[in-house]
Amino acid sequence: PAPAKQEANTPVVFECLHRGSLLKVLCISASNILHSKENSTSQILCSKISEILGEKEIVCEIVDLRDYLLQPCIGCGKCFESKRCCNDTDFNTIYEKVIESDALFFVSPHYAPIPAKLSMILEKMEEITFLHWWKDNEYKSEVYGVPVGIISHGGASDWALKSYKAMVNDTIANALDTIQGKVVPYNSEWNTGISLPVQKVLEEDEIFPIQEYDWNLLTKKLRDYIELVLQEISDLFCK
Repeated sequence: PAPAKQEANTPVVFECLHRGSLLKVLCISASNILHSKENSTSQILCSKISEILGEKEIVCEIVDLRDYLLQPCIGCGKCFESKRCCNDTDFNTIYEKVIESDALFFVSPHYAPIPAKLSMILEKMEEITFLHWWKDNEYKSEVYGVPVGIISHGGASDWALKSYKAMVNDTIANALDTIQGKVVPYNSEWNTGISLPVQKVLEEDEIFPIQEYDWNLLTKKLRDYIELVLQEISDLFCK
C-alpha cells in the first residue's frame, strides 16, 4: 500500500529552528542480540535513518539498547515526585535524550513480542505518565504530542508482516498512547508504522539463521516513512 500522504514523495524542507537549535531526532535500536554487533538489523536500520535525516541536516542520535543495563519497574511510585527512576540511572539517561528530542524512532525486532529492554523503557515511561495523569487528567507528559515512527522487522518475508504489526508495532503504539506520544501512520492499514521483511533466510553451520535483506527496497520504504514523520514535525514546528 502507498504511504498515507502525497507529501511522502515530496521531501520536506526545514527552514525553521526549534528550541533555538536544529531539529533533533532520537532513534532507538531495540535489539538485545550482542553477537550480531554492528551487523544488527535494528542498528543498520537506525544508521540508515540517521543517514537519510543527515541529508536534511537534521541531527539524529542513535541509542543502542545493548549498551545499557536497564532494570524493570518495581512500582515504588517514587517517580511521581521526580519524573525519573530512582533505581535505574541508565533509564534516566535514555529518558533525558527522549524528552530533548523533536521526534523519535523505535526500531524493534519481533521477540516475545518485543525486546525486554524496550519493554522496560516503555513500562517506566508509562508509569511516570500514568501516575501524574491519575492525579490530574489535564496532565501532559514530557513527550506529549512528539511524533514517533515505529519500524519492526523479523525473520520472515512479506507473509509475516501483519503479524509483526500486531505483535510489535501495535504493542509499542499502545504504550506510546499512554505516554502521550503521537505515532505516525504509514497509511490507513499500517496505522502504527511499518514492518520490513527479509529477502532470504539461510541455514548454515551457526545456530542462528542468516537473514539477507533487499536493502534498496527497504531504504526506499524507510525514506517514504521518514518523510511522513518529518511532515508531522513540520506541522508542529515549522508553521
